[in-house]
Amino acid sequence: MKKSTLLGYSILTGLLLVVAWPVFWLALLLFVAWVPLLIIANNVTKKLTFFGYTFLSVLIWNIGTTYWMWNSTDVGSVAAIIANSLLMCVPWLFYFSASQKNKNIGYFTLIAAWLTFEYIHLNWQISWPWLTLGNGFAMHTSVIQWYEYTGVAGGSFWILLMNILVHKLVVAKKAKQPIKKNIVQMVACFIVPVVCSNLILSYQKTLSSADASSPKSAQNVLIVQPNIDPYQKFELSSASSQIAALVTTTESNIDSSTTLVLWPETAMSVADWQDNITTNPYYQPIFELSKRHPKLSILSGIETYKKYGATKETPTAKKSSDGSFFYDAFNAAVYINNGTPLAFYNKSKLVPGVETLPSFLNFLGPILEQFGGSTGGYGKSEEAAVFTNNGCQYMSAPIICYESIYGAYVGTYKQKSANLLAIVTNDGWWGNTSGHKQHLQYAALRAIETRTWVARSANTGISAVIDPLGNIVAQKGWNERAVIKYPIPPKSTLTFYAKYGDWLYQIFSFFAVLLLLQGLYKRFK
Repeated sequence: MKKSTLLGYSILTGLLLVVAWPVFWLALLLFVAWVPLLIIANNVTKKLTFFGYTFLSVLIWNIGTTYWMWNSTDVGSVAAIIANSLLMCVPWLFYFSASQKNKNIGYFTLIAAWLTFEYIHLNWQISWPWLTLGNGFAMHTSVIQWYEYTGVAGGSFWILLMNILVHKLVVAKKAKQPIKKNIVQMVACFIVPVVCSNLILSYQKTLSSADASSPKSAQNVLIVQPNIDPYQKFELSSASSQIAALVTTTESNIDSSTTLVLWPETAMSVADWQDNITTNPYYQPIFELSKRHPKLSILSGIETYKKYGATKETPTAKKSSDGSFFYDAFNAAVYINNGTPLAFYNKSKLVPGVETLPSFLNFLGPILEQFGGSTGGYGKSEEAAVFTNNGCQYMSAPIICYESIYGAYVGTYKQKSANLLAIVTNDGWWGNTSGHKQHLQYAALRAIETRTWVARSANTGISAVIDPLGNIVAQKGWNERAVIKYPIPPKSTLTFYAKYGDWLYQIFSFFAVLLLLQGLYKRFK
């Protein structure tokens, strides 16, 4: 096969992945997007050559879908895109090596290696699972209702298997072999998950109808979208007016049935020690609002510090300027209810490079600090927390921005009895690009996986309410000050996925380890 043809196939794979990704409505193309790359693997003999074509494909995919990172960090976005593209090549190199000896073993190796890569990418220190394949169906929730059992790993497996079956059909047809069996396998692989999804959807709608016929709660949630410029919101000169706008907007829209108010990430942007928040002069209008409405609970994003003693109690702790104590900075959520102590949750899933540094990259701290990062990084909570009080029916899961793309982690909130997923985010850093739209669509996956309502407060948009079927039932547009008031039913259901997490990833990771050990054994033998 000519080099120009191979290059065309490589580019085609990248472009198909781009146009199949949210926010386009062409997710069906995910089932064939990898086929050109599989064809390339059949027509080259050198691993380095295959790596070059693979890198080009995934580089196009990364650029075409996450280009918006440039708006918040130019150098950081280039580094992230190149690094992620290189990592994505690893499973394909394992496939290439295995397929040279046995095609079927090669196919299985591809599935096991890719799912293992996604699992690692969800859990290690430079985690960036934005392009997990299963996320690609975020705008087509009617066909993935079974995510309540598998999470996005099931979607990734489905996409890879469909590509393999289509490739096998292409190979058989080119070799003029019988293709009836291939067609049956391919059609069955497509139809069975869709049918299962529709059966689950029908069952869930029956449950929803039963819930609708039961007595409705009079309580509602108010979601505030303040629309504050993210590049100016941390300026003290405008802090008072920002807080005044939040308080005024809230008080003019609540009613006697409103029990929970949701403000976005870092809505309370005047960083202070957590012990001092209640006495901070900037925040007094908020506490006065709480006193005037004692039945009201406020869940807000906040920037805080926590002071330790003379010893370093956490890996992220930094020494004070005078050297007398250590402290951590937190991107946090706070729960305010009149008459009760403040409750804090510190963001656990931090953005690599900007909010945290892997331990093996600590020497880059001073450099990354120049691009919006922090030398020591943010501190974090070690586990999920749930906000609640006796007067509010909502046991709220405070999910801060980036955390909402971690299905298994969100499931741990459900294990702690959360009955509402409260996402607070500030996507304005990326501008009016596909970034904030993708982030919204991914929230629908969390609703399906946990069968729980999602209330999403985004500083500049898109704020929304999402039902347990993944439908966006209310939303406000980008770059507008707005509110959503919605009577959200609390849902305490614990799904299979919320209980057992990424079990499918773990199974294929086990297979990947066995394949690796087998390969090493044969090589040494």
